[in-house]
Amino acid sequence: MSVIPLRLLAGLVTALHLAGAGAGFPAKLTLERAVPVRGAPLEHLRARDGARHGRLLLGSSSSPATAAAGVVDFPVDGSANPAIAGLYFTRVKLGNPAKEFYVQIDTGSDILWVTCSSCTGCPTSSGLNIQLEFFDPVKSSTSTTITCSDDRCSYALQTGQALCSSSDFSSSLCGYSFQYGDGSGTSGYYVSDMMYFDTVLENEQTLNSSATIVFGCSNSQSGDLTKSDRAIDGIFGFGQNDLSVISQLSSAGNFPKVFSHCLRGSDSGGGILVLGEIVEPGIVYTPLVKSQPHYNLNLESLAVNGRELAIDSSLFATSNTQGTIVDSGTTLAYLAEKAYIPFINAILASLPSSVHSFALRDNVCFVTSDSVDESFPSVTLKFVGGASMLLNPEDYLLQQGSIDNSIIWCIGWQNNKGSGITILGDLVLKDKIFVYDLANQRIGWMNYDCSQSVNVSTASGKNEYLTAGQLDVSGSSDSVFSKLLLSSNNLLILTYILIIASL
Repeated sequence: MSVIPLRLLAGLVTALHLAGAGAGFPAKLTLERAVPVRGAPLEHLRARDGARHGRLLLGSSSSPATAAAGVVDFPVDGSANPAIAGLYFTRVKLGNPAKEFYVQIDTGSDILWVTCSSCTGCPTSSGLNIQLEFFDPVKSSTSTTITCSDDRCSYALQTGQALCSSSDFSSSLCGYSFQYGDGSGTSGYYVSDMMYFDTVLENEQTLNSSATIVFGCSNSQSGDLTKSDRAIDGIFGFGQNDLSVISQLSSAGNFPKVFSHCLRGSDSGGGILVLGEIVEPGIVYTPLVKSQPHYNLNLESLAVNGRELAIDSSLFATSNTQGTIVDSGTTLAYLAEKAYIPFINAILASLPSSVHSFALRDNVCFVTSDSVDESFPSVTLKFVGGASMLLNPEDYLLQQGSIDNSIIWCIGWQNNKGSGITILGDLVLKDKIFVYDLANQRIGWMNYDCSQSVNVSTASGKNEYLTAGQLDVSGSSDSVFSKLLLSSNNLLILTYILIIASL
């Protein structure tokens, strides 16, 4: 089987429109970019992150997929920079006729939900410079509602994660309600409809594919979800439970149970998101903690400038009140309370005299005119199995302004007060390849320039890779590679070259 190299240019979001199996001709791709919006103070980001941490994860039976095996490539926009967006989002096409929706990439929840028509309190405009849409099940010829008697609703009912009318159980809609810590939330009901995407097949052709999936239809939103500054059409949950899109598609055996992302950390943002396995030399893996609703990892220790902090490793052990979670739906990062002070003290002790520290609204901040990489220490997270995550200063710092020729930096890692939970959000996840290998229950990563090409396997567990400029792979009779080029009229041209080599 082969490895497909995919390339995404910095800050650009692409959508491939190829019809049929023989799509080998160049296709013109429009450029899109979110424009900057007003930044948010750290305390506002903490409140927003704290609210979304109350989201419930929903599991249910999966619906059959009707698409060919291969790698699904999703466009990515948004940025980890709170002054730009503070989130990453992609686009999905749903219904017949298909409509496109902007949805946040969220590894901390399970279901895909979008705003539906007649929604109460839902925003109608967005400061992210995107056009918000509403899904109308009545206007889609392939849409059906999920009732409480449906098997796909049964598990959620048993665990108290679905809402059904007891008076008319058989015909009532299978509903849901996600509540947030600040009182905001969303509720609605489940529908089944078509989802459309571009699939790169194992025979190295590209198809405009589709699958029938179950997703949420939100008809009510409250609290911060009603605000328009960073409004989107919904949430794309990439959790492990049966109702997530990744689980629904893989359950039919048509897609590997693995997905990957590479989120670009610069202000222009963007990145790569695929249902498939990014394969690059240097990716290290650590096992997922079993039987957890989130992507929990076994963090063993924390080091600053190579020096391990004196923190009892039992503090990071996974339980109902402790653990380390990977969550792309969180903007910042949150360190367990008992680990936070040792971490801050180690950072402060390693700073040169040219860096001046001060407190700003409960945040630890600094002023310096020197290079951030030269002035601040590196941080290393060490996980079970010998896997380490090396973090640069901008993986834990946020730029908050300037004074004359000096830059104000604040520590973006927050004290998760009263909690033993550590959450690795976009501040940490950016500028790295992350592979969620659910079939083998492990997560892998490596530092990476996410504006560069990546190599994606068409099957989980593939260990061959194709480097940039290489035309073939040993043991493979043919290979496709794609190049994204910036043309003079500001369009991206995606050229697929099919190389046929005899064995």
